[in-house]
Amino acid sequence: MSVAKYIPDELDRRIIAHLRIDGRASLAKLSDALGVARGTVQNRLDRLTGTGTLLGFTVRVREDYDDRSVHAVMMIEVIGKSTTQVIRKLHGIPEISSLHTTNGNWDLIANIRAGSLSDFDRVLREVRMIDGVSNSETSLLLSSV
Repeated sequence: MSVAKYIPDELDRRIIAHLRIDGRASLAKLSDALGVARGTVQNRLDRLTGTGTLLGFTVRVREDYDDRSVHAVMMIEVIGKSTTQVIRKLHGIPEISSLHTTNGNWDLIANIRAGSLSDFDRVLREVRMIDGVSNSETSLLLSSV
């Protein structure tokens, strides 16, 4: 038996929007900003985390925080019906900061953040060695404009 996916309502989406800006916002700050009681915010956060809608809280840093790291976008073509297997393997590579399905000539797009060019080169080799990856194209991100 499968469990129905929780669909956030307007208040949930407003809470999430505030947390995207400030993931450390207190219950009091959120309740003031949203015009609801602290208990309501706490209950909503409990539900959002309990249902897996919110997976956790994280730190966001400036793009130029670590300008010694290598940033790239990799487009990946997958053979046949092996997309799920390829995604599982890609999630195991820590340097892949995000992964997206897409349409067009490429099946997946991976955002890569590596500490050095040698680490970046290793990531490219790891991805290309995954069974089911038939082709890839990678572009280094040089600067934000």
